[in-house]
This record gives sequence, structure tokens and C-alpha cells, in this order.
Amino acid sequence: MTCSSCANRIERKLNKLDGVEATVNFALEKATVTYPAALDPADLVKAVEAAGYSATPVRDEPEPSGGAAGDGDRTDDGKDAELRTLRERLVYSALLTVPVIALSMIPPLQFRFWQWLVLALAAPVVVWGGFPFHKAAAKNLRHGTATMDTLVSLGTLAAFFWSLYALFIGGMGEPGMTMAFSFTAGGGHAEIYLEAASGVIAFILAGRYFEARSKRKAGAALKALLELGAREVSVLRADGREERIPVDRLAVGDRFVVRPGEKIATDGVVAEGSSAVDASMLTGESVPVEVRPGDNVTGATINAGGRLVVRATKVGADTQLAQMARLITDAQTGKAAVQRLADRISGVFVPIVIALAVATLGFWLGSGEGATAAFTAAVAVLVIACPCALGLATPVALLVGTGRGAQLGVLIKGPEVLENTRRVDTVLLDKTGTVTTGRMALVATVPVDGGDADELLRLAGAVEHASEHPIAKAIAAAAAERHGTLPQVEGFTNREGLGVEGVVEGHAVVAGRPALLADWGLALPAELAAALDEAESAGRTAIAVAWDGGVRGVLVTSDTVKPTSAAAIAGLRELGLTPVLLTGDNERAARSVAAQVGIDEVIAGVLPAGKVDAVKALQAEGRVVAMVGDGVNDAAALATADLGLAMGTGTDAAIEAADLTLVRGDLGAAVDAIRLSRSTLRTIKTNLFWAFAYNVAAIPLAVAGLLNPMIAGAAMAFSSVFVVGNSLRLRGFKSTAPEAGVRGDVAAAEQREAVPVAG
Repeated sequence: MTCSSCANRIERKLNKLDGVEATVNFALEKATVTYPAALDPADLVKAVEAAGYSATPVRDEPEPSGGAAGDGDRTDDGKDAELRTLRERLVYSALLTVPVIALSMIPPLQFRFWQWLVLALAAPVVVWGGFPFHKAAAKNLRHGTATMDTLVSLGTLAAFFWSLYALFIGGMGEPGMTMAFSFTAGGGHAEIYLEAASGVIAFILAGRYFEARSKRKAGAALKALLELGAREVSVLRADGREERIPVDRLAVGDRFVVRPGEKIATDGVVAEGSSAVDASMLTGESVPVEVRPGDNVTGATINAGGRLVVRATKVGADTQLAQMARLITDAQTGKAAVQRLADRISGVFVPIVIALAVATLGFWLGSGEGATAAFTAAVAVLVIACPCALGLATPVALLVGTGRGAQLGVLIKGPEVLENTRRVDTVLLDKTGTVTTGRMALVATVPVDGGDADELLRLAGAVEHASEHPIAKAIAAAAAERHGTLPQVEGFTNREGLGVEGVVEGHAVVAGRPALLADWGLALPAELAAALDEAESAGRTAIAVAWDGGVRGVLVTSDTVKPTSAAAIAGLRELGLTPVLLTGDNERAARSVAAQVGIDEVIAGVLPAGKVDAVKALQAEGRVVAMVGDGVNDAAALATADLGLAMGTGTDAAIEAADLTLVRGDLGAAVDAIRLSRSTLRTIKTNLFWAFAYNVAAIPLAVAGLLNPMIAGAAMAFSSVFVVGNSLRLRGFKSTAPEAGVRGDVAAAEQREAVPVAG
């Protein structure tokens, strides 16, 4: 395909087949086709061939180890060969065209019989350099259609044959003939247009070459993403030996070894070992994430620390990497409403331009201005009006924008999402797992007057270490972080719903609710009772600790606010959005979290089933609502909202329901997602404005005889290069959060360090 009218014709041909829905993307050179099971894919290829093009079916699922959508290295090699051939044509054509233009434009250089040298130099450019245009135009003619190639071929051949006529029959081949260059249509008969014919070919070859190179750069992000996956993996067999196998032979349930510096082969759960995992290339997170047994890891991330044994939970097309690639490919092959309008225009544009060129020729001939002026104006109309920029305006910007989003951990589902980000004025934020970490952490240690805070945490952590409760895990983790190895517990007892008991270093330790201490005949001193009441009124959970017949203190745990949440909320406000906190907690607890991150509006006490009602209530007030969430119970609300943003660390149901997926699980990614979406939308609109304005302004100039065909060719080539170059600016989009993506235990640890510890 050489222009958007090619894509439009293929799309129409495919859609004529019964039950077929096809979208053809000019920038990606791909057709996304939905067709009935009874239809043979070979029939789709035949339909494309009937339109005058060729096609190859590719696999439906992107593969991390291959090329986009399964086209693999063969397509890359083919495109490299095409680019090399295009470069060769451009270089040789440019070398021959420079003296042609110089001799034609500068009368002092025009020696005796100069015009014949110009013919000798221009002929290879028009015939060999322009061969792709002439070949495509001939093929189009056989199929009764016309594209950009038709316009270029018609214009350059007309200029070339007119020049041959003028040289051999019209007296322009006489010795001593001179010719001055004009930026407008010539008025006399002493004109040959070899510089226009060769110049147009050279300029358009240059435009097409830089366009092809730029499109390859635009798709580099997706290609890099697809190539992130590991190629081989060391699988642990039942007898304990390691076997090196290709990744595509890995099965769910297999245990495999990941050594320091190696890529994790697929999504899984850590079975043995602990390490830091660098996910920056996949999620944009700048800080490695600490993992230990039971933690989830993602394929294509890098083990930066110790040896890990991982149990595979997802393989092949089910992995997060493959799902990311599929989302990006779907977004890039989609079309916004404004692009569909541009496609419809470009589909009828070429025939209209040809008719307009004929009308221009007739008008100038009829006005008595002479054949040269008439011919010049008609050729300029043919050349200036090629609709390349229209076809590139949206898909290249989408290609670059979605690719850059993938690098920053933001996945945009489709072009229509971009329009929604512009309209949103309110952001509804689910609290747990979105604003907060979703994990319990120790936030305060309050010993009794005169007590030792370190000893309180050490003994409580030892007895809690034997429990699987989330609160117990938070206390044990904080104790281990501060004291290292914890002492052993003897006679451990878990009192369901109350707490735990055990003997540590000869001390009978009890940790739990005040009711558990009451069973031991112990009551909290007034200062500890006040600390416990204050913690619980703020939505936190407090654990009383006693040993050897005395109450020793209170440990306060909470689902901590993510370190990046406050900055992200400020970023949302800068975008003109109003943040609203949504939670099932009581009003006081919700207000406490909201105050920490700078949210004024709170909707508290909402049951999971009531989240959809909360979205609808805001919409009823006339607001355009974006919803950010991560859980199964957020899926319906994400789908109901005008714009749904799912945290990638959340559930598949939430991600499926959302419009945007924030892979790195950081609220700062929501700010990046909206900023990037708006920037991409602005780029698309700028591109379309340029493409339309260029044609609207240039065609009347050409019809009026105010454009030399060679200048028209240069302007047409520049319009396409401008659109692609403008889109490539999105590659420089910067995240507002350089430390974005701090997750899990790292986040919890930082939060604990930030909270003053009483005593």
C-alpha cells in the first residue's frame, strides 16, 4: 500500500464478503479481520489480491519471542530489503536530479545543447526512479481504480512526454535555447519540464523513504516489548536436575530456576529464594521490587539479586507480556471516528483530483493563456493533491503514543479512549490497592510508660510469626526487618478472632484484642486504652501485647498509603480533574486517608455492590467520571464509568473492563495515562489539521497556476514527513514520576520509615 486510498479500497473489498468486518491500517500495513468460521482465510487473501494487492495471514496472538502479531523476522527482513531498495532509488535519483534542477533553474549554467544533457540525466530518474509509481498506477488502471501513485505517475509522465515533444518537435532542442525557472505556471511556449518530472520523483522518493524509516521507529516500542521475553529456561525435574528447554515448551505448574541477571521466563509464583526483580523495561518502575516465596513475578522481568525457583502459572498467550502486546496491537489497529472520516475522504479524493486536473487544463486552454501554462497548472494539481498525510495522521500518532505508553507502564485500549480522556473532569479513586498499598503494615509502636519499644516489637513479632493472619504477618515482617532473626516460639496457640499466645525465651506472651488480655485478667492502662481508641477511630487496627502478667504496649497496623499517591493526586488536580475517594471504610477513617493525600471529597461506607451506584450518582450530577480500581468488585464500576483505569497489579476482571491499564500499579501512572492520551489526541488533531489545511490551501494555488509542479512535489512530500515527524515527538513524552512504581514491601517499608514511632 502506498497511500490511505489503497487501504480504503482493500477495506471496502474485504467488507463486501458476507459476515466479514475488516479494518485496514495503512501505517501498520495490516488488516484486522473478523470473519465467520465457515469462511476460509484464503478467501480473504483472494479478495485482497482482487483489489490489486498481496496479503499473508498471520497468527492471531502476538508472541513475546517473535514479531508483531506473529509476522516474525521474515517481515522484518522484507521491510529492510524494501527500505534498502527505496534508499538506492532515492540516492541515484537525487544525484541525477541535482544537476537537472541546477541547469534548468540557473540560465548562466545553460551551455550550448544543455537541454540534451538534462534529458539524459532526467530520463533514468523518471523511468527507473519512478518505476514503483508507474507499476502501481498500471496495476490500479487494470482494476479500474486510482491512488496516489496514479497522480504521481500521470503528472511526471505528462511532464516528461511534454518535454520530449517540445525537444523533438516543438523547437526546444535547438542550440542556444535558454530557460528561466519560475515558481508559477509558465506563460509562454519556451518551456520543458524535465526538472519538474525528475524533481517530483526525487522529492516523493525522499518523502516516502523518510516516512518508511519514521514508521519503523514509531513501531520500535512494540517490537522491543515483544522481544523482551526469554528464549530458554532451566526447568527443575522431579529428580532435582535442571534441564534447559525453549520457553515455548514450558507448561503451567513447571518449576524453573532464575539465576541473578537472568530474565524470568514466564508469569509465576516464587517457590524458593528471595531477590529484587527489575521490572523497569516492562512496567516503567524505576525501583526493583523485593520478592520472596509466595509473591507473584512477571515474565520478561530481570532477577537482579539472588537465585529464585519459580512455579509457572501462565504461559504463552496468557502471560502479562503477551496480553500487553495484544492490547497495544488492538489499540494501534483501531480507528478513531475522525480517522474514518479522513479515510472516506481519501477514498474519493483521487478521482476528484484527476477530474479537477482535467478541468484545470480545459479552463486554462479555454482562457487563451497557452498550452504551457495550462499543462503546468494541471500537472501541479495532480502532484500537490496526493492524500498521503491524511492516511498517516492518526495511525502513526497512535503507533508512537501507544508504544511510548507501553514503555511507561500505560496500555491504551483504543483510539476512542483518547477522546474520553479529554472530556473527563472527575476521577473516582478506589482506596484499597489504588491509593493505599492493599497490604497491612506496622505504623506505630506504643510501649507502656517506661517500656522498651524494641523489646515490645521483638517478642510480639516472634509469637505473631507463627500466624498466617495479615496483621500478624505485618508485625512479624516489621520485627524481622528491625531485629533480623526472631526467637523461636513454643506452645503457640491461635485464639480464633482474638489473637495469639505462646512462650518466647521463657516469657508467656499474648498478643491480640483487649478481650484476649481480659481472659488473662489483664486490663489496659489508661494511656494504652486511649492510643488503641485513637487508632481504631482512624480506621487502623491496634493489637495489645502482654507478657509475664503485665500489659507491655500496643502495636498499630494499617493499610498504608502508597508513597506516590499524594504526588499523583496533585498531578490529577493540575490536569483540571477533581479526585474523589471511594471506600467501604467509615467516614472518619476515609477522611484520615484522604487528608494524607490531599483529597477533599470522600464517598465512604460503600459496599462493593454500591460502587456502580456511586459512579452513576456522580454522572447524574453532570460530571464525566473516570474510575481507577484494581479488584474484581471494581470491574462493573470501571465499565460504567466514562473512562475506566485498571491497576495492572489488580485482577484480570478489572483489567478487562477498563479502557486504560496501568501496568506498574502506581497511581502516578494514572496521571501519565491521561497526560499521554491527551498529548496523543492533540497530535492526531494537529496532524489532521495540517493534512486538511495543506490540501485546502494548496489545490486552489495549483489550479490558479501559482505552483510549479516541482515545488508542488516537494510540498506534498514534506506534508507526509511533517505528519510523521510530528507524531514522533511523542517518543519524548516524560513521566511526571521519576520514582514511579514503588510497590509491595518496598512501599510498605518506606511508609513505616516515614511514620514516627511512639516511644
